[in-house]
Amino acid sequence: EIAGLGPAGGVSSWRELMSAAVTVRSMLGISPSAYQDACEVLGDVETAIAVACIYERSNHITSAGGYLRNLTDKAKRGKFSLGPMLYALVRQSSSTIGRRA
Repeated sequence: EIAGLGPAGGVSSWRELMSAAVTVRSMLGISPSAYQDACEVLGDVETAIAVACIYERSNHITSAGGYLRNLTDKAKRGKFSLGPMLYALVRQSSSTIGRRA
C-alpha cells in the first residue's frame, strides 16, 4: 500500500521508500520524535520498512506511534528483528490472494 505514496506515485528505491514512510508517519499520527528515535536505533531504511509494515496493518493497530516506540525499545534491547514482521505480511498477503482465486 505504501508504494502509491512514493514521490512519483511509486517506490522504486530505498530513498523513495523512506520518503513515502515520512508521509505515512504523518498519516498514522506517529510523532516526529518517535520516528527519529526509531531511525537512530533501527536505521533509516529499517524504520521505513517498519512504518510500511505498520501501515499495512494499521486497521489492527490502535496507536501506530506507540507501536513504533515499542519496536524501538525492543530493538534497543536486541529483541527486535524485521524478519518476523515481513514474514507475517507475506503470509497475510498469500492467504488473501488464495481467497481471491
